[in-house]
Amino acid sequence: MGKRLLSGSDVTLMLLFALVSLLSAGEAEMIREVNGEAKSSNSSRIDCHPEAGSDQAKCEARGCIWKPSDVPKEPLCYYPETHGYIISNTVEKPSGITVDIVRNTDFPIQRSQSQDINKLCVEITYLSGQSLRWKIFDPANARYEVPVPLDLPAAPETEENNRLYRVQIQHKPFGIQVIRKGSKEIIWDSAMPGFTFSDQFLQISTRLASNYIYGIGETEHPSYSHDLNFHTYGLFAKDQPPGNKLNSYGLHPFYMGLEKSRNAHGVLLLNSNAMDVTFLPDPALTYRTIGGILDFYMVMGPSPEAVVQQYTEMIGRPVLPAYWSLGFQLCRYGYANDTEIADLYKDMKAAEIPYDVQYADIDYMERQKDFTLDKVNFKGLPALVDQMRAEGMRFIFILDPAIAANETEGSYPAFDTGIEKDVFIKWPPELSNDIVWGKVWPDYPNVTVDNSLDWDTQIKLFRSFVAFPDFLKNSTAEWWGEQIKDFYNNVMKFDGLWIDMNEPANFVHGTAGEKCLGDQTLENPPYMPPLESMHRGLNHKTICMNSEQILADGTRVKHYDVHNLYGWSHTKPTHDALLSTTGKRGVIITRSTYPSSGRWAGHWLGDNYSSWDQLLKSIIGMMKFSIFGISYTGADICGFFNTAEYEMCLRWMQLGAFYPFSRNHNTINMPRQDPVAWGAEFAAVSRDVLNIRYTLLPYLYTLMYEAHAHGNTVVRPLLHEFVTDENTWKIDRQFLWGPALLITPALDPGVTVVRAYVPNARWYDYHTGEAVGVRGQFVDMDTPLSKINLHVRGGHILPWQKAENNTHYSRQNPLGLLVALDDGGSAHGSLFWDDGEGIDTVQNKRFLLTTFTVSSGVLTSAVPTDGLAEADRLTLGLVKVWGVTAPVTRVTMSATGQPDTDLAFTYNAEVQKLQFDATSQSHSTEKPFTITWNTA
Repeated sequence: MGKRLLSGSDVTLMLLFALVSLLSAGEAEMIREVNGEAKSSNSSRIDCHPEAGSDQAKCEARGCIWKPSDVPKEPLCYYPETHGYIISNTVEKPSGITVDIVRNTDFPIQRSQSQDINKLCVEITYLSGQSLRWKIFDPANARYEVPVPLDLPAAPETEENNRLYRVQIQHKPFGIQVIRKGSKEIIWDSAMPGFTFSDQFLQISTRLASNYIYGIGETEHPSYSHDLNFHTYGLFAKDQPPGNKLNSYGLHPFYMGLEKSRNAHGVLLLNSNAMDVTFLPDPALTYRTIGGILDFYMVMGPSPEAVVQQYTEMIGRPVLPAYWSLGFQLCRYGYANDTEIADLYKDMKAAEIPYDVQYADIDYMERQKDFTLDKVNFKGLPALVDQMRAEGMRFIFILDPAIAANETEGSYPAFDTGIEKDVFIKWPPELSNDIVWGKVWPDYPNVTVDNSLDWDTQIKLFRSFVAFPDFLKNSTAEWWGEQIKDFYNNVMKFDGLWIDMNEPANFVHGTAGEKCLGDQTLENPPYMPPLESMHRGLNHKTICMNSEQILADGTRVKHYDVHNLYGWSHTKPTHDALLSTTGKRGVIITRSTYPSSGRWAGHWLGDNYSSWDQLLKSIIGMMKFSIFGISYTGADICGFFNTAEYEMCLRWMQLGAFYPFSRNHNTINMPRQDPVAWGAEFAAVSRDVLNIRYTLLPYLYTLMYEAHAHGNTVVRPLLHEFVTDENTWKIDRQFLWGPALLITPALDPGVTVVRAYVPNARWYDYHTGEAVGVRGQFVDMDTPLSKINLHVRGGHILPWQKAENNTHYSRQNPLGLLVALDDGGSAHGSLFWDDGEGIDTVQNKRFLLTTFTVSSGVLTSAVPTDGLAEADRLTLGLVKVWGVTAPVTRVTMSATGQPDTDLAFTYNAEVQKLQFDATSQSHSTEKPFTITWNTA
């Protein structure tokens, strides 16, 4: 036999064969894939010295590369390609992969105060066909893990053919790659340098599937689609008004990414420590967090709506708020007395502006103490509340978590019983047995606050010591519920609760004592994310990180780890207390949130500023919280801080009429900005746009049900409905209610025309019913000061009711239907209806669900669920049909057990509108019906 020389590829194959013979079948397959299509081909500059003061000496001391760059913002100090961890062992099972990894010791330890952990375990679990998890942890030493429960499948998906994804492992540096089977796109690829796992510094990077990524909060972003040009956002719950790159009230380390195939996926990092996220132009992103473990969850979509449905299935579906909470709401910090509220109510009624909810901010309290009433300025408030509630109105009061502790005259039950039940946050026992004292709102007894002094001096001289309840403890929830019930029964009635300042906010830094006790690396960690207070420590405007909290199972944890869960832990006890106290659903509004907060509460976007810029930012914020699983969201209309300007406030009223949570609210010592404060013209425009909102509340309530039951979004980015149209991927100056109502507000001063996108579908002008003549194009829309542009999508049916001054009365009107036909003359829709405030009506099937379908001139209804009480039933009223192209000669209605009936109708051939009224038939909507219109 003749001989031949071995080529380079032959040698490679022989070596690979020899290696494979020593490995398990699973290991061999992973190595082969690493040498194939999934191997990373591009290196990235991952910042090796993100702290301030980087220079070549510091960079090279970490074993990193220092090299100038012509690319603006690109790091000068970056990791070598092989930095990270290396696989030492793998075990592959049908349910997932377990990987042991060791640190690559070619590189020095990064931070002397935070030693790298040399050996780690990686557990990859195929949760379902559409979801997976990878958890990276220290197998030798237990570390803090987030105690937020997730709803995960009972058993992993072990059948490979049922999974939309496959997972590959890279050896050096270690990395996980998640690949969508259908498109073969790599949608997660952490085979990048810089992976670090130490006690107080954890870092991991991944390449992204495209340049389009959404989410990550709570920070203010200039656009809904992230700018990937080396932007870093610090994430840590803080009493910080929204501002560019400022960390605000909550933490949501979740993003949705689009892929070039137009599929979508979502990724959650379940970590509650302070962190930051950097977006890179590769495209890629880098996470850095200062504690816990790396615990990732991915949902595969493939549509944007499916991503949110799968994510909320995991973290918990959004709460279904009471029907009345969808009405317009008024609040103000700075009401002088109850007479001012009574006069406002009278003026709103006289102006006939729809309005359901009145708030009282901390003004109603005695010296801003929870569960008390100012018996001088607000002694008449309980009677006023009773009067307004008797007229169909609702009342919400604010509660802060901090409890006053300097009461020298008589007892203060909230504090006294809190001491008895040991509910307040303390120091660890090895440091002190004392409560961790702070200062927040309550003034000292018998003092007159000198408001001419600067804020810090006022705090020092006039503010009371406070204690912070530990809501992670079971006993605290019980105590909190008792205080709420006692206030309701013995002081004043209410219908909802507004919980504020629960980051927790503190007016001193750490403690009212001299300094925080214990390990100072918790207060000032070796790596500080770029937070608003990064140069002043993590305890700036909150409590000490060394404070101790106790989980429900008795585990003791540092506030350092659970700080971002404080608002989350405050929310469910408040929700449960409201339900048990009032026996009704009501609504909770909370400032600080974390994944799953939406199960119990809505969220307002914080102490915003009265500026044009904030109108756009509010849309971006609502769309982000939609994908975070918090549907009931909105911004303070007209702004909280600063004096509102007439035109801006009017445009904001028009926009805010389409927030799910629609509330006008501003701060003390500012002029009023409610709708009746600006004169007759402003009141008239406000009345008109709020009448539209109230008309469409049955549609909005149905969307809220679909969010609660199925995880759908309510405020919906256009890309969720038109993801195949890349024009929609960056649109954030327009939004949808569900799939069918397009809202295009004016967001700039002086404009009478807005540039807007009309997606590729049939659309009708809501105000006229006329079909729009273009689709899939940007157009100019006339926008006089009295108008907000609204368009209804063909193919959909929207339930509606005639508006009244509040929902107590509007709910008594017949049900109307707005039928917008598509190009084929078809449409569909549904109505969810219950008593509006019953507890667990969905779970107990005490509701009506009616579906509507139109095809070939026939409107039919079906009733999948009929559990509604007789008193809450609706009758069918006026039906409007848009897009009827041929003249109508007859309209007939039929129902089981009833003879066919002719209905009076009108038809406008010019705008192709058909209208008929079934009110005279007294047809209850829980009974199926058929309505037919004959055309010439």
